[in-house]
Amino acid sequence: MRYHNITKADMLNGEGLRVVLWTSGCSHHCHACQNAITWNPDDGLLFDEKAKEEIWEELKKDWCSGLTLSGGDPLFLGNRRDIATLVTEVKKRFPDKTIWCYTGYTWEEIMEQKKNDSDLDKILTSLDVLLDGKFILHQALETLHYVGSSNQCIIDVQKSLNKKRKILYIDNEIGG
Repeated sequence: MRYHNITKADMLNGEGLRVVLWTSGCSHHCHACQNAITWNPDDGLLFDEKAKEEIWEELKKDWCSGLTLSGGDPLFLGNRRDIATLVTEVKKRFPDKTIWCYTGYTWEEIMEQKKNDSDLDKILTSLDVLLDGKFILHQALETLHYVGSSNQCIIDVQKSLNKKRKILYIDNEIGG
């Protein structure tokens, strides 16, 4: 897996101050994507032990709420094995930190894909919050929290898996 950046003390991509891993690789290619530079899975830096240590150092800090995975798309097929390993290790080392993940896939697509993808199943077991769906420019609203367009959902992954249906973590109700 490759990545473009690791940002620290980020307050825009999840609750609290977070460390964010910006992965390479995305097959969605949303029109007006703010991170189109991350689409190519061969661009960026190799995600190696040094990069992992950089994330560990941030997660050790008391003020750090957790890890956010973005990109690109962390759930891009070429990223799933490495993301599964990473999030499993984060949960073991830092059980009190939350893991948020942005993806262009919808919850429903992910539930269908996980039937035949053990890496995706492992990822979901470790995620706290999933921000799903492609960015759609004509549905973009500046008033939304953490997502860019009104079609995207902020999902409580563990509650959703337990109840076997999508449970929202944050309801970005339009006009409310």
